[in-house]
Amino acid sequence: MRIAIGSDHAGYEDPPPHYKPAIAAHLQSRGYELIDCGTDGPDSVDYPDYADKVCKVVLAGDADLGVLICGTGIGICMAANRHRGIRGAPVATEDMARLSRSHNNSNVICLGRRILSLDECINLLDIWLDTPYSHHPRHQRRIEKMD
Repeated sequence: MRIAIGSDHAGYEDPPPHYKPAIAAHLQSRGYELIDCGTDGPDSVDYPDYADKVCKVVLAGDADLGVLICGTGIGICMAANRHRGIRGAPVATEDMARLSRSHNNSNVICLGRRILSLDECINLLDIWLDTPYSHHPRHQRRIEKMD
């Protein structure tokens, strides 16, 4: 499975560990192929640019899922959801991780570096990745109305 990953400067904020490279390394250790959509350092950048890059890769079929990181996960998620066919979910709890996949078939997870520890991010990401979509008719009907 291929995953596109992107962040704004929050993915490289001090103090270390820097979230984006740590999360990328974790995904690679789980056997995922990564497509790195930037950014690559702590210089201030605009999160909509990196949400756009990840979403375009997912929508083109070059990645199956996307991972986005910003300060709270909210702004970058709002930018991601401007793309028809992207179902971005800001995830801050285990229930949000599970339900965004099983009920909403989210294809982009949005994590907040300033509100979650790195261990929490990795745990939520693993839950999200390991949770299958339910394919329940009521959930599918709702997704079709969004797409």
